[in-house]
Amino acid sequence: MNRRLVRPRENRMIAGVCAGLARRFGMSAGLVRLLFVLSVLLPGTQVIVYLVLWILMPNEDR
Repeated sequence: MNRRLVRPRENRMIAGVCAGLARRFGMSAGLVRLLFVLSVLLPGTQVIVYLVLWILMPNEDR
C-alpha cells in the first residue's frame, strides 16, 4: 500500500486532496470527503487548509 501523501490521478473529485488523505491514512475517500464537507459548516480555516494542501501535495507519479 502506498503511504506517501500524494494526490492520486484516479478517484479525484476536485483536486484529489481528500482522496490522497484517505489513501495515506487507510480510510475511505467518501468518508474523508463527508468529514470535510461537514467541517466546512463549522467556523475555521478548513477551506484555506484544503487550498494549501492542493498546492503542497504533489501529484502521484505514473
